[in-house]
Amino acid sequence: MLSGIFAPIATPFEGDEISYPRMKDNLARWAGTGLAGVVVLGSNGEFALLDEDEKERLIGFVRENLPATKSVIAGTGCESTRATIRLSKKAHQLGADAVLVVTPSYYKGGMTDQALNEYYTAVAGESPCPVILYNMPRNTGVNMSPSLVASMSAQKNIAGIKDSSGNIVQISEIIARSRPGFAVFAGSGSFLLATLLMGGVGGTMAVANVIPDVCVKIASLFSEGKMDEARNLQMKILDLNAAVTSRWGVAGLKAALDMVGYFGGDPRPPLMPLRGQQRAELRDIVARTLQAVEDSAIDDSKGDRT
Repeated sequence: MLSGIFAPIATPFEGDEISYPRMKDNLARWAGTGLAGVVVLGSNGEFALLDEDEKERLIGFVRENLPATKSVIAGTGCESTRATIRLSKKAHQLGADAVLVVTPSYYKGGMTDQALNEYYTAVAGESPCPVILYNMPRNTGVNMSPSLVASMSAQKNIAGIKDSSGNIVQISEIIARSRPGFAVFAGSGSFLLATLLMGGVGGTMAVANVIPDVCVKIASLFSEGKMDEARNLQMKILDLNAAVTSRWGVAGLKAALDMVGYFGGDPRPPLMPLRGQQRAELRDIVARTLQAVEDSAIDDSKGDRT
């Protein structure tokens, strides 16, 4: 079963083209962290703005340039069942360990529980690797109910869910109702600890691109029963997490990556980069977060010696 902290990695562009050398450098740095692996072609990877051949090349490139000890999850959700199955099969051929499948959303009025159940059942039946459901109502306008997810969890090849709704009651109900071993991941760093506490197995979160080992540390502290320390560290990442998700999205994430030594670059148009005062404000948030995390580590070290 997949578990742990995953970074849904950004796609680096120079001009309007994917920069594979920059991606290789970023992957080398992420490989040196405690991340369980990465998600390529997620929302933060600007999946919707990539051409079909770019998607396929990226999956293969990431797998080739990440150690075998790190898992690769590939986003393969498309608007049609047929296209999703095709890309899921290709992702498996290219070395993906699992596929992350977001809900179709263009015809969101038609995405009833029955339609979604038939969609995911068809994809899971044809996918040669495990399927992870992806609930992202902020972007899609479609929310998968706990009863629907619990029902689909009974299918052998549906391995888990990334829930980015931010609704911890919903996430708790999914965990409570789903089959044993169904992997529930927090879809944002803001509710990582809450998800773990309720029985989740990890997170796949934008902020894990920027401070991967801090996110890993929260999970480690939780598993060690050090709840006060885990809670303290969770609180310290909230501002940065919001900055790279709900406040400034992909543009904020990419700017933050630049600020901590990775390559973020600009989003692909029509998304716009972070500029001016917003970038200055983000820089302050990054600096304050890194300092707070460092201070917390010093305090914990002093506590261990007393």
